[in-house]
Amino acid sequence: MARVARAAGLVGAIVGAAAAGVAAGVAAERALVKRARPGAGDPYEHERLGSQPYDESLTVTTADGVELYVEIVDPADGVDVHPDFVGPVPPDTTVVFVHGFCLDMGTYFFQRKFLTERGDVRMVFYDQPGHGRSGRITHGEYTLAQLAEALDRVIEETVPDGPIVLVGHSMGGMTIMAMAERYPEHFGERVVGAVLVSTSAGRLEATRIGLPEIVGRVGRPVLPLVDSATRLTGSMVDRARFASSRLAWLLTRRYGFGTPRPSRSLVSFVERMNSRTPTETVARYLRTLYTHARYPALDALRSIPVLVICGTNDQITPLALSEEICRRLPDAELIAVPDSGHVVLLEHSEAVNEALDRFLEKVQP
Repeated sequence: MARVARAAGLVGAIVGAAAAGVAAGVAAERALVKRARPGAGDPYEHERLGSQPYDESLTVTTADGVELYVEIVDPADGVDVHPDFVGPVPPDTTVVFVHGFCLDMGTYFFQRKFLTERGDVRMVFYDQPGHGRSGRITHGEYTLAQLAEALDRVIEETVPDGPIVLVGHSMGGMTIMAMAERYPEHFGERVVGAVLVSTSAGRLEATRIGLPEIVGRVGRPVLPLVDSATRLTGSMVDRARFASSRLAWLLTRRYGFGTPRPSRSLVSFVERMNSRTPTETVARYLRTLYTHARYPALDALRSIPVLVICGTNDQITPLALSEEICRRLPDAELIAVPDSGHVVLLEHSEAVNEALDRFLEKVQP
């Protein structure tokens, strides 16, 4: 039971598992961190991190009955067609954002704000199954095939025509790869570009990503216990997670960010997303993360421009994994963001927004 509790944590179950091994090491840090109050000089102290305006919200139901919460942001009026253009109005490019494990659509807060101000693209955001305001499965485990089907359903319901750019962070990038494996015909026709942020195309275990060794020791024994343990102890584990929220905040800072003193507001924002993810969801995703292997799926991405972004200090999906993706996709562009961790799109949003802006200029018709 203790192992399950320890595995139910922070930037994904993986970081939560790490909590067991590093708790003693960060104990002295607790007294130095005032979790509730952003520190002096925090550039995001007054930023209203969280919900953002949208033009439409809807529910998309997956084949297995999970209701996905979706928000759509339409492009600004009057910016889509040059005055000298002759012919039918071209459809707007739609950018579909796919978030990572134990997060929600709020991960793209700054990209959503930036592209809303840019005004010439349509945006679709949704919470992945078991996350945010979306529903959950009632039995079994989540698989990347299910996530790929969920993404396909979102596209089917929200993007009836026009070019699509997919943006995926962490498990969101894995979802895009799973979709490329399952629906390769979409890539090059509907999907005209993909942005993969802080993600991996290979087995997390086999590639020995840069997490503490405690991850493997704690995570593997949990897998056979997922169904029975979560049914019996889910609420108890949730209470334990709440009680250890200070440690959760410290681990989020340590493993999610790459700068020595990241914005406390951003750390708290990420930790809130982590802590809102139900323990049952965390447990039901463990196996799919440990068995992820999508290198062959990258072949479907060879027909479109691909941008790969990763922080140089990412401890969850280290830069080497992004470099391996680019080795297999030699035409892909790699942006390595200095002094950034796993949530690079929040920690160094300006660099990510600049790269995304250039990429959209490149792929928009």
